[in-house]
Amino acid sequence: MLNLRKKILVAIDGSPLSDKAAEEAVRMAAGNPSQFKSKVYGLLVLPNAPRNTFTDFVPARPITEQAQWAELKERIFYVVEKNAGELDVQLETAVVYGDPAEELLRFAQKEEIDVIVIGSTGKGFLKRKLLGSVSHKVVKDAKCSVYVVRG
Repeated sequence: MLNLRKKILVAIDGSPLSDKAAEEAVRMAAGNPSQFKSKVYGLLVLPNAPRNTFTDFVPARPITEQAQWAELKERIFYVVEKNAGELDVQLETAVVYGDPAEELLRFAQKEEIDVIVIGSTGKGFLKRKLLGSVSHKVVKDAKCSVYVVRG
């Protein structure tokens, strides 16, 4: 049976390219003319929380537990929330910890995502060769379609 409703995952990190990817994901969801509404998932992947050692007397709290987190989260998700609201697109946001590519792929598989929308990298050639690119890893390993947004 043809599934007209699409689940669209967009990688969010607060960068201009991430905002552009968010706009594309919402536009893709809003462009579905059927009665079945598509849903956008905005996923922010933060680096793993620092591990405490026995020498730490006052361990650092993760960013999500700090006072400025609410304001920071509002700024990071602003574009996707604004666009989804304007176009009446269903939106769910989430924050997870870990390697960005691995977490995006894990979330996509768990939620049975149809399309992943991700911004291309702005890294230089040498840095990309040494560290790799999140978008490259996602394109290479995803089980669903991947839409890479270029700047």
